[in-house]
Amino acid sequence: MSVSRPIHVAIACGGTGGHLFPGLAVGRALVRQGARATLLISPKEVDQQAVKDVSDVRIATLPAVGLQGRNHAGFAWSFLKSIRASRSLFRQSPPEVVLAMGGFTSAPPILAGRLAGAVTALHESNTIPGRANRWLSRVVTAAFVGFDETVARLPQASVEVTGTPVRGTFVRRDPASCRVALGLAPDQPVVAVLGGSQGASGLNDAVREALPAVARHWPALQFIHLAGPRDVATMEAAYAGAGLRAVVMSFTDRVDDVLGAATLAVARSGASTLAEFAAMGVPSVLVPFPAAVDDHQRHNAEAFVRAGAARCLAQRDAQPRVFCDLIGDLLEGGPAWAQMSEAAFRLHRPQAADRIAERLLSMLGGPFSAVADQRAPSRNRREPAPKAMAPGKVGCPVSST
Repeated sequence: MSVSRPIHVAIACGGTGGHLFPGLAVGRALVRQGARATLLISPKEVDQQAVKDVSDVRIATLPAVGLQGRNHAGFAWSFLKSIRASRSLFRQSPPEVVLAMGGFTSAPPILAGRLAGAVTALHESNTIPGRANRWLSRVVTAAFVGFDETVARLPQASVEVTGTPVRGTFVRRDPASCRVALGLAPDQPVVAVLGGSQGASGLNDAVREALPAVARHWPALQFIHLAGPRDVATMEAAYAGAGLRAVVMSFTDRVDDVLGAATLAVARSGASTLAEFAAMGVPSVLVPFPAAVDDHQRHNAEAFVRAGAARCLAQRDAQPRVFCDLIGDLLEGGPAWAQMSEAAFRLHRPQAADRIAERLLSMLGGPFSAVADQRAPSRNRREPAPKAMAPGKVGCPVSST
């Protein structure tokens, strides 16, 4: 059912792909229901590249910068400028609702929205809420979260578990055709390495150091590696030196194609990344960013480990032989791989974006129809578990936490 009036929802979602892409999914769900949506993003190149082809929702850039190191003065100044920019934008096109997806672009639009008389809400993807959302939970009307564990950590707001939205292109698909489209062999397993929208030097280093051992044991193994802008050349040289077939990119806005080709993912454990793994049933080896605020990536990873959807490897333990052993266990363990794939898929909340959109509209007293939280049909499965790759796995212990 569509809304009967052109309700306008502003969504603050800039800073990282982990905030922006879920915000875009909610924006598109709102448009499908007859509302208007404006995404408020940052000037960062990753934001600007991610929305360059977006035409179904409005895009506005705020002069926001994150708080890093000792840039307190710069952060405070950009915060005030973002409030002024948000108020100016809202005077031109007043929103009935302002939704914050977390991160440093979130607070100014929420404050400006309250001054404009808008209903306000937030979404928190991580198990441990970020600083901005912990503070905003005191002033918003409602909060939506990705994990059950998060509910008790936002006690000031009315909280609902919706899952984390993913874009509609994240659906299970034929791996062979995805591999061919990416220039890889269709019948050989693929490891996708993802460090987030900025890349991850620590993760890149761990993979690079393990490549000679990987090549000795699984010379046919293929890689797709999103290395970030700083490490592309280094990783290309590392794969070439090891004699392994690999596609190395700085960044892509088609992660769905990458995951469609993947047998296994090796990645950081940002919540949006995990939601995409769940949507496509991709087993994963998670290497949490050790300096993440409140160690939230480790908590995210542990939630997936408890569900049987992932293995967790601390970055300090990611030595070449340990890394090889963990990859080998999953590539050669057919039943274990299949069980992890299905466990990941069971975590998927396919209606998260629609549910959040409907809740936002219902907060205004408009038409509302509940969406059942149904999983995709079980017949829509990924490829069979990969065949064993001679000569067998390396016998090394692996850290499980």
